[in-house]
Amino acid sequence: MTRPGSKLLPSLGILLVMGGLILLGWFAYLWFSPVPAPYQYHLVAEGDVRQFSELELDSWPDLALSKYEVQVAGIDKPVALAYLARRENDSPVLINWENRLSEQLISIDQKSSELSVLADAIAKHASPEAIILAWWDTSRQIKLLSERDTFFTSHLGEPLIIPESWRDQQEAIRAYENKFWQDTAIQQEQDDFQRFSEALVATPEKGVAMLRELIGSPREAYLIVHVTDLYKLGLMQPDNFGIAYKSFPLTGNMHGLINHMKVYLKENNYETYTLQSLSDNEIRAYFLSDKASSQTLLAQMLPFTSNKPPLELEAAQLIYQHGGYWVYQIPSGQKQ
Repeated sequence: MTRPGSKLLPSLGILLVMGGLILLGWFAYLWFSPVPAPYQYHLVAEGDVRQFSELELDSWPDLALSKYEVQVAGIDKPVALAYLARRENDSPVLINWENRLSEQLISIDQKSSELSVLADAIAKHASPEAIILAWWDTSRQIKLLSERDTFFTSHLGEPLIIPESWRDQQEAIRAYENKFWQDTAIQQEQDDFQRFSEALVATPEKGVAMLRELIGSPREAYLIVHVTDLYKLGLMQPDNFGIAYKSFPLTGNMHGLINHMKVYLKENNYETYTLQSLSDNEIRAYFLSDKASSQTLLAQMLPFTSNKPPLELEAAQLIYQHGGYWVYQIPSGQKQ
């Protein structure tokens, strides 16, 4: 005689197994599905240089430009603005960045007008046979605008500049950045850029020799550095380069502002500082934390208060300066 409900047991077992498989499948989906980045680029405008006169790119009428808002869920206003430029089917190049956060994000603000002047000078005065070394983002801008040969050509994305609260989402952010910029560097270029950063934290003589070795030939070569490279180098070489920054409002009392910076430097036991003009209303000071950082190649190439003027640098010759950009000719390395 069959017990009541015994015929239901196999059906219940099958349902439980199916439910378990569905639950396992859901967990597997969550585990292997890519986590979205905490921000998104949203296209808000496209056009040519006439539609983006604020970028001061009138000398490059063939460029296709686009403006993106960087938006974060739960925040009404964009946290940054990104301006991209490209020619035909080439991958886009970040030509200007406006940060709206108190922390740095992805890139660092600088004046677009300074880039235009620099690129025009390079196009006019640098030999077509010359090669230009610079941080990868500057390199891409210079290659686009001056059409000169640059050692770095890809969107390397190093260092990853994000708020500390997003550190646990680094993989998602890197994946999103690579997809958005449509550019993936080969391992050799990534290794070369790491070597480039090591040269910048070496002593001037050793660093310049490392750069010449990186180039691999005695061809005419130039190094372009920008004051914002200080912060990026500190992220890439934290054990070899101590850097901090603070922005100050510009007032009519410049003497008082300088005294304020000196007090800030002394209170934090910093070694020296240099300045970056952000706008007519704001200036940013970059502080080096120790003597060793101030003796590196990059620090010696920029006008820090306690260092010798860049014109007195012996390892490489300063040949041009505009705004935050400093251009040096790298010796050939060959004995005369």
